[in-house]
Amino acid sequence: MGRAFEVRKQSMMKTGAMKSALYGRASKEIYMAAKNGSADPLANLALRSAIDKAKSKQVPAEVISRAIKKASGSDHEQFIANRYEGYGPNGSMIIVDSLTTNVNRAIAEIREAFKKNSGNIATSGAVSYAFQEMSVFGFDSMDVETTLEYLMEEDVDVLDVVDEEGITMVYGSFVNFNAIKNILDKKVKEYKVAETSMIPNETITLEGDSKINFEKLTDWLDELEDVQGVFHNVE
Repeated sequence: MGRAFEVRKQSMMKTGAMKSALYGRASKEIYMAAKNGSADPLANLALRSAIDKAKSKQVPAEVISRAIKKASGSDHEQFIANRYEGYGPNGSMIIVDSLTTNVNRAIAEIREAFKKNSGNIATSGAVSYAFQEMSVFGFDSMDVETTLEYLMEEDVDVLDVVDEEGITMVYGSFVNFNAIKNILDKKVKEYKVAETSMIPNETITLEGDSKINFEKLTDWLDELEDVQGVFHNVE
């Protein structure tokens, strides 16, 4: 069904704030996975997946180990997850996942980002109907044909396997993330992508001021400490 790799990815790190936010997101995800299970990645699939995701985004090893060490101590931070939906310039659709210790701060900062960049927060369900939540894996250790044959031999149910910019991308149901990854782990040593994501059913193209304002909005959101993921339907 062919999906544009750039649509699925978050904005590239354009500022130090984005880089800091990325490391913070990875740390929180790894911390929660280790806190809710074993601190041993071999015994904790959720932790192993969080580590693979962090590595695919070039998060340094010391950031990863620090998060695991923190979870192994007496620290008991309580993170709350929320999903916000909104419209950007020219009717573009945006979904923002938040993971925070302060919900009021998170929504205030997310709302401000939309308001000051030609967008607005919408009600729950206003945007998400146009997306599918999927498991997404990307790697270059096997080509599409080899991957398809392997997954068929292992009787793994996936939605699509395609080549995108030289990377073999495997798309599967959101609920099948662990089942798919368990099988791929036997062949794939390093993932370019290993995560769940909101994939738009259709994409749109923005030009001129609409494109500029959209990029300002997504860049702003990417810099926020409490934002865990940004998904949209813009090419």
